[in-house]
Amino acid sequence: MPEAATKKQTLAWLKTVSGELATATLKRLDDTLPWYREMPPGRRSAVGLVAQAGITSFMQWYDDPSSTPWIAADVFGAAPRELLRSVSLTQTLQLIKVTVEVVEERVKGRDESLREAILLYSREIAFGAADVYARAAEARGLWDARLEALVVDSILSGEYDDELPSRIAALGWHGHGEVSVLVGTAPKMLDVDMLRRTARHQDADVLIGVQGSRLVLVIGRAQPASVNEDEGTAPPKPFLDIAMELEPGFGDGFLVLGHEVPSLVDASKSAKAALAGFAVARSWRNAPRPTLADDLLPERALAGDPLARATLITRIYRPLQAHSTELLSTLWSYLDNGRSLEATARELFVHPNTVRYRLKRVSEVIGYDATGARESLILQAALIVGSIAEHDTPRRR
Repeated sequence: MPEAATKKQTLAWLKTVSGELATATLKRLDDTLPWYREMPPGRRSAVGLVAQAGITSFMQWYDDPSSTPWIAADVFGAAPRELLRSVSLTQTLQLIKVTVEVVEERVKGRDESLREAILLYSREIAFGAADVYARAAEARGLWDARLEALVVDSILSGEYDDELPSRIAALGWHGHGEVSVLVGTAPKMLDVDMLRRTARHQDADVLIGVQGSRLVLVIGRAQPASVNEDEGTAPPKPFLDIAMELEPGFGDGFLVLGHEVPSLVDASKSAKAALAGFAVARSWRNAPRPTLADDLLPERALAGDPLARATLITRIYRPLQAHSTELLSTLWSYLDNGRSLEATARELFVHPNTVRYRLKRVSEVIGYDATGARESLILQAALIVGSIAEHDTPRRR
């Protein structure tokens, strides 16, 4: 058939000029694409291989259009795997555009069907490139999700190894300094992108892990405290405020924020406190959402959490004991007498104003107000746990 003969002649001609087309394409890339010129020689060579493979693949496709599904494999299989990480999809489309322009200019004036074939092939190769990059991004996303889950598991268990810092760096962690862990119920439909977007708006970064029905967020501030010459150092945003913004991303139920720790390496301490608080949060009838794990110290201590008992002793009992036994005895009496100033004053043989003054001093020393219902519970738990620990400590002769 005349048409088949014409196509055969055109294909033979294409094979004779394929080398010329490849050379012209590389020169056009160097002239028109700055990112190509700035590449190291090894990567420029890889990009050139892609361009040459595209021309060769076009001739194979022109000979047999049914080979369309293999276009992407033919073209991008010639390049090393790391090329996908160094050349963006936009740059790849620019590469395709330049190659098609060179081929079109060279075949101008020949059979019109050849030009139509070039346009059709360029469409297929563009879709093929998009598919290759989409698959690479999907694989990268799945790998990142598995790596992130592994990092969060290591933080929750406290099992650190030498590879953890490199894993965290591979995830692109942007946290600086202090870290806090937020634990709540996982929603039925977890929107990870929404959580990350909300965190970015709060100048924070998050690591996300799902532990059964629990959703765990490791929160770090994405930017260090800003310094202003006139106003000085701006205070960092409290983690509780960040947690309140992230709260809609959790399911129904309790939400507990662990205490702030100096760095990501110490995040397991905050995670243990948050998990222990989450386990007993239902015992506080009016617990806010989110709740600080340190506000659940009495419940955690009653449930056998050693970290809660140690915190009550080191943060409340021992500072009061070291500061003044008078303050300690006044607090004991005030709490034992149902927070009654008059009853406490009668027991201690002092004026009620003296009791008020001593309670104020207690608040200044340890930061807890004994006149508040919730804080008085925390203080009473600290006195009980501290006295038990003191009694159990063997005395030296």
